Amino acid sequence: MPAPERIPAGRLSAMEPTAEPAGPQVASQAPPEPVREPVGSLAPELLAEGELTVRGQIQDASNAVLYCTVALDGRSADCVYKPVRGERPLWDFPDGTLAEREVAAYEVSRACGWDLIPTTVLRDGPYGTGMVQEWIAPPGDGDEVPELLALVAEDEPAPGWKAVGRAEIGAGRTALLVHADHPRLRRLAVLDAVINNGDRKGGHLLPGAGGAFFAIDHGVTFNSADKLRTLLWGWAGEPLTDEALTVLRDLRAALADGAPLAVRLAELITKAELAAVRARVEGLLGSGRHPEPSGEWPAIPWPPV
Repeated sequence: MPAPERIPAGRLSAMEPTAEPAGPQVASQAPPEPVREPVGSLAPELLAEGELTVRGQIQDASNAVLYCTVALDGRSADCVYKPVRGERPLWDFPDGTLAEREVAAYEVSRACGWDLIPTTVLRDGPYGTGMVQEWIAPPGDGDEVPELLALVAEDEPAPGWKAVGRAEIGAGRTALLVHADHPRLRRLAVLDAVINNGDRKGGHLLPGAGGAFFAIDHGVTFNSADKLRTLLWGWAGEPLTDEALTVLRDLRAALADGAPLAVRLAELITKAELAAVRARVEGLLGSGRHPEPSGEWPAIPWPPV
């Protein structure tokens, strides 16, 4: 069903009626405006402990997604709140677990040291427990915006680009789908292989200020079966970078029984799924290469944007 029909019952806070004053009001000095936090470096404590105020709803999302502000100790930031009660059931994932998977993806990204995913926490909110994630504002007019995906008429990608495959563009015509040969994008391809991302679309890559970009929407991750679907197949079969191999070795240690990351993930995903994460890391280290499509699952998400 469309996302608006899955919003939990009740008003958004912005729609609550204002109570009539009981009598004459005593003038008082307005409190100072909260200091806005810089985008891309939000402290988890602000999201987890701040006062969460719903401002509106993102209409075109497949699950209930609410645009909010969060404020704590004179600091504030914009964020996204996805209540568990607004999740659409999926046949291949346990109900009510997408929020936890989003947080788990952030925890793995942070453990890798790549910070590809905006700060993400699990907390209570106006509509119950849900995922709360830093809002990545669109870049301004003067900001550099990296070009990450493209359709081109040529049969081979230009320098600086990697081919994904031919794509139908209508009227019986095809074009070559390519993505940038960008080091941050390549790190994301490795991260997606680790977390078994079943939905890496182009629309899940958000440009930020200064030419940076961030990855969002990680609810369909960590399945114990192979579910990798992505637009980032350009490095398939190629050797992993030395950086990626070092990160994967460190991640293997961080996933050992009793290690803080392993303990945290055990709170968010099942035992079988945690075991599968460890197996995928071992598999990547054993092959030393980016994974290739298995042929047992659609390799490209649909729709791809």
